[in-house]
Amino acid sequence: MPELPTLGRGLAASPEFQARTDVLFPAPELLELPERAVQFGTGAFVRGFVEHFLDAANRRGSFGGRVVMVGSTGSGRDQVVNDQDGLYTLAVQGIVDGAPTRENRVVASVSRALSAPDEWAEVLACARNPDLELVFSNTTEVGIALDEGDDPALEPPRSFPGKLARFLYERARAFAFESARGVAVVPCELIEDNGDRLRGIVLALAARWGFGEEFERWVRESDVFCNTLVDRIVPGTPAAGALEEAQAALGFRDALLTVCEPYRLFVIQGDDALRARLRFADADPGIVVTPDVAPFRERKVRLLNGAHTATVAVALLCGCETVLEATRHERVGPFLRRVLLEEIVPSLDLPGAEAFARETLDRFANPYVRHALLDITLQHTMKTRVRLVPSILGYAERTGRVPALPRELARIARSPDGSFWLSQNRAGGA
Repeated sequence: MPELPTLGRGLAASPEFQARTDVLFPAPELLELPERAVQFGTGAFVRGFVEHFLDAANRRGSFGGRVVMVGSTGSGRDQVVNDQDGLYTLAVQGIVDGAPTRENRVVASVSRALSAPDEWAEVLACARNPDLELVFSNTTEVGIALDEGDDPALEPPRSFPGKLARFLYERARAFAFESARGVAVVPCELIEDNGDRLRGIVLALAARWGFGEEFERWVRESDVFCNTLVDRIVPGTPAAGALEEAQAALGFRDALLTVCEPYRLFVIQGDDALRARLRFADADPGIVVTPDVAPFRERKVRLLNGAHTATVAVALLCGCETVLEATRHERVGPFLRRVLLEEIVPSLDLPGAEAFARETLDRFANPYVRHALLDITLQHTMKTRVRLVPSILGYAERTGRVPALPRELARIARSPDGSFWLSQNRAGGA
């Protein structure tokens, strides 16, 4: 097989690839858009989520900008991003309205990537960019935390909030604390009130570091920290064999090829004024700007995440390795559907709970996404406390009895041939 070319600006803008209909390539002018956003994080999730929405907005002409990625983990991904001129393929694969769907789109909403440990001065230069409007982040749930020993003199500060505080201070000083130069900070970490918490830590660090009252006022009055909820399954780059197969089908090499499901939901707490300020918010039906994120969060945590947590132990003991296998298993599958529809849904007082639950089952059955059950077991005790205990209590309050299905978790036993099975002797009531 001839050597495949590597995805980059030249390939994406070439007449040959622009004429293809099996891959959605960006119009050449989208490769020249100015940098209007900075993103702390370069991982698969943001490539399949934030960059998807910005790319959609650019294709519609409603945002008109690209994002600078900032890497902090030393993964070397920033160099790969730059080797491909910020371009990568987003492979959207899943079930929509009961039918399989697949789409390959070359995303052009990334301009370049910087390494915070190696190029901190360049990161700070982005803060002085007059076109900058947005700051995104996806630094995992533990990323939004106060580091007592952080220091603004470090290049860079150790924590993400420390980096952000120093970044915003650079911008505020560069523009003499002008209110119009404030930015919208849109964190994508899956913690409650993520924007409020991040702003609180930034202000705490600013006070400790002596950045001054004028800066603290600028952060409070000129910058917007958005509370958000993000929801999309993004497995990321396939394993070597599958990646080679996908690249052969595409006709070019793409080390950043990113697989994701069709479903996406980006809930941002705010009003019409915030919607107008964000500018990308009307580009996709998956974006919801609402005065209150809480109902959307509870629905996702209790139904989607709760179903994961309720099922993972029994699925593993029954020999399943992925969510798809659990959904298809002759005993685990019915258990999953019953616990979701018969016990978690009745515990909620939220509009659209049953419809969301059935949509969740379709997402779990996506044959194109490999979601490992072992990944779900991480921090299982805390997840059980947050995702399942409220549903058990809510069910008891509404029905006057304890849900029966949790007791089935205690009835997993070995059959004589060594395989696992789930007892069908379901006890009622307690």
